[in-house]
Amino acid sequence: MNRVALCLFVILGLNFFTLPAQAQPDIVEEHWYHSYATLTVQVNDWADNYPEFVQLVSAGQTELGRQQWVVQISDWSINSSNLSQAKTMVYIDGGHHGNEHLGTELAFLVAEYYIEGAAAGDATILEVLKTTEIHVMIMLNADGNDFDTRWNVNQIDLNRNYDHMWTEEETRSGRGGPFSEAETRNNADYMNEYMKDADLYVTMHTGTWILAYPWGWTGDMPSDWELFTHIADTIHETIDDSLPIRNANAGIYPTHGTSRDYGYGVMGFPTFTFETDDEQWLLGTVEPLSERMALELDVMKYLIENAKLWRAHLSTEQLQIENNVLTSQIANKGHASTMNATLVASNSNGEIVWESASFSVNATNSTSVRFNVPANATSKDIRWSFEYQVRVVEVSRYVTESISSDTLKIIEQKEDNFLIGYGVFNVVTTTLTIVAVAVFVRDNVDDIDSTTQEMTCEN
Repeated sequence: MNRVALCLFVILGLNFFTLPAQAQPDIVEEHWYHSYATLTVQVNDWADNYPEFVQLVSAGQTELGRQQWVVQISDWSINSSNLSQAKTMVYIDGGHHGNEHLGTELAFLVAEYYIEGAAAGDATILEVLKTTEIHVMIMLNADGNDFDTRWNVNQIDLNRNYDHMWTEEETRSGRGGPFSEAETRNNADYMNEYMKDADLYVTMHTGTWILAYPWGWTGDMPSDWELFTHIADTIHETIDDSLPIRNANAGIYPTHGTSRDYGYGVMGFPTFTFETDDEQWLLGTVEPLSERMALELDVMKYLIENAKLWRAHLSTEQLQIENNVLTSQIANKGHASTMNATLVASNSNGEIVWESASFSVNATNSTSVRFNVPANATSKDIRWSFEYQVRVVEVSRYVTESISSDTLKIIEQKEDNFLIGYGVFNVVTTTLTIVAVAVFVRDNVDDIDSTTQEMTCEN
């Protein structure tokens, strides 16, 4: 260790041991991994000091009884009832593997960026938090973190313990089955209670530098490959073109029972594993945490601030009904495809009077639809809506979204010339002329008498 680093180690060490935990200067957090104790102090300070932006809950306790703190970040003065639609939900966790400290610190850095930025009045961050909730479990495996070991106290690899393609053939995947450990059960329970409608889940690790998406258990691309490749292309074009972004099976190695695949395959979230490289460091290093992972933070800002687009968003400018035929151009303003969308007509009592056959709309694309509709669905009093899954993966959530009544255009049925038997009626003119042709058929078809009668009726 060189002289500068040694001096810094001594100074920071003295500060850490002589100052109360809540008074730790930022320089300590920039150069020292969090323990469970220091993290507990920090997240409680955030909740106490910035209640307008921070709510603190525990997802449960580890096997040794440590709290699995979740920092919930948003503008809590605004709830979904004040908005045209629910807030976008984002979930992040760090520290499945206790000795992968940079994964824990990246989760901490993201929470710190949005909390302290909001408190400082950053306009961009404040705008994001009006419509977004960010939930961060910074240290999932607090026992392993403090023991500086990959496993939890039961020597289980928590990131092989989820109930998606779980197998005992994975090393230390669980004591007899998935969710054998408190840490993973609590995390999955939190997802199911708070994050069922999430549009982004990122789990943070270290080992190799990559942003990996599903699947880990197979080399097949995920159903929503268009979404994931769009995100990869945009990051490479606008942030950094050197960060590997690909499916986890090929980009890292085959894995089963991971939280990433559980998030996508069971919960229906778009999910990523963000692996920082394994260049670990301790107190005394010169490069601060925020500089060391500045690129990772930029990527996370992009993923979070565009999370509302990681799903299908259907819209139309016009529903036209003419002669009981409905036509419309359906646009997708999101970056995920949907395969089973329908148009739904409901009366003023909320009763469905008609629903279309399913149609699909690709990511960032549009589709023309044409359906025959019954007469009871052609009234201007009918309320129209879309019903669809927000992503292609079969477990993704369904949404029902209203279509503005201003988009409905009903063209009255035209009164064209028409035939009734051998009578020809022209109802356009004010004088109606009826030509009646009477045909008498005798036994011999060659003997046909015809009479013609002309009648004029004044309007």
